[in-house]
Amino acid sequence: MNGPLKRMALACLLMFGLLMINVNYLQVVRADDLRSDSRNVRNFLARYKVERGRITAGNKVLAESVDTGSLDYRYERRYPEGKIYAPVTGFFAPESTQEIERAENDLLNGTSPDLLIRRSIDLFSNKQTKGASVDLTINPRAQEAAYKALSASGKKGALVAIEPKTGAILAMVSVPTYDPNLLSKANKDTVNQASKKLEKDKDQPLLNRTINQTYAPGSTFKVVTLAAYLESDDTLGPQTQVNAPTRLDLPNTTADLPNHGGSACGSGRVTLSYALERSCNTPFGKIGMDLGYSTMKEQAEKFGIGGDALKIPMPVTASDFGPEEDQAALAQASIGQRSNRMTPLQMALVAAGVANNGVVMKPYLVNKIVDAEGGEVESADPDELSTAISEESAAKLREMMVNVVKNGTATAAQIPNVTVAGKTGTAETAPGKPAHAWFISFAPAENPKVALALIVEAGSAGDDASGGHTAAPIAKSVMEAVLN
Repeated sequence: MNGPLKRMALACLLMFGLLMINVNYLQVVRADDLRSDSRNVRNFLARYKVERGRITAGNKVLAESVDTGSLDYRYERRYPEGKIYAPVTGFFAPESTQEIERAENDLLNGTSPDLLIRRSIDLFSNKQTKGASVDLTINPRAQEAAYKALSASGKKGALVAIEPKTGAILAMVSVPTYDPNLLSKANKDTVNQASKKLEKDKDQPLLNRTINQTYAPGSTFKVVTLAAYLESDDTLGPQTQVNAPTRLDLPNTTADLPNHGGSACGSGRVTLSYALERSCNTPFGKIGMDLGYSTMKEQAEKFGIGGDALKIPMPVTASDFGPEEDQAALAQASIGQRSNRMTPLQMALVAAGVANNGVVMKPYLVNKIVDAEGGEVESADPDELSTAISEESAAKLREMMVNVVKNGTATAAQIPNVTVAGKTGTAETAPGKPAHAWFISFAPAENPKVALALIVEAGSAGDDASGGHTAAPIAKSVMEAVLN
């Protein structure tokens, strides 16, 4: 090769190298800056050229894309009953998505590999590609009943209802909530203003309390403690006698464990059924210490607590029994206090596991996916998460939880001609401060169609809120909506 050709080849090689460096620099180093540059609107406009699929539940449309007639912002997302279903649908904003809008985004916008055949047909027939529709397991009657009851009088809290035999989520309500329509406008400035206002709100309306907030479960966790006790000895049952002192002496501390309000629990020795009915602290604290940390943690994990992260398909914040400390801490954790932290979804799984003869089903929110022409892409296939307890232990627990509603702290959850099982919980937050009000339940007890967990946050329902007086009536209205 002569000199001029060599020089030309080297020059071309150098220019090619510089071009590759520049491309990588733009795509990697400056990518975020370019994406956020107000002059770069191509990707922004592209989001609004596709007609996203609907999100539906039962006979209701929860989210749909509406043709605006604009050449630039062709389709805008609308949420007909936005506030009620916001914890489920989430939102589709100019630069972000949330909840189902995020979890199923590639199906809703039509880019999923599962829609390849549909896209190919549209290409050859010269049709505009549309997204698939996502049909949810939500029961609109239950969702709306829960929202109405929880949002009354400025309550803060969350409710999750599940079909015990399948794991299908029937209701998922978080309050305070927000209007996703405010975040779906095809205008960045408008959406950013609305988003900043919501983010600054001290009541945290954007927080999905059902799956992304954990709380001390209070006495609802006694169901897990009692499950561990029943599993430890098959001769134990509702009429088994246990010690129930007014105060339980905790080792290596001067702070004893009292019953709620310092009250006595019967005559000091009671049946397991009575202890659960009256939600006595001292027998369950003693049971937890006797069983030991490893046994209690193992039982919690069998209900899904602290195991593999759940997706419904949105990711669920992990619940946790708490770290191993001393016996005093274990007694407190065994009655749902200390570092014991649960999401409402997790406590709904505890109720559902007892209801379903000890088997916990994987929770899921998507019933089926259909393409733009109505062809089914996929459908739900219920699957087991774990076997938490034996069928015999589940039957004993069911009997005792029925007695809690018949004769104990949850009489406000009674439904005429329906056998309801439940457990109340009043979780302390700080000395002298209002408590969280909890309730877990399922019905009908003989053939459960719905299991749920409900929390009303501390202070949002008065200083004297409790699981029995505050949470149980709300749960009753939701169960009635499902059963009727």
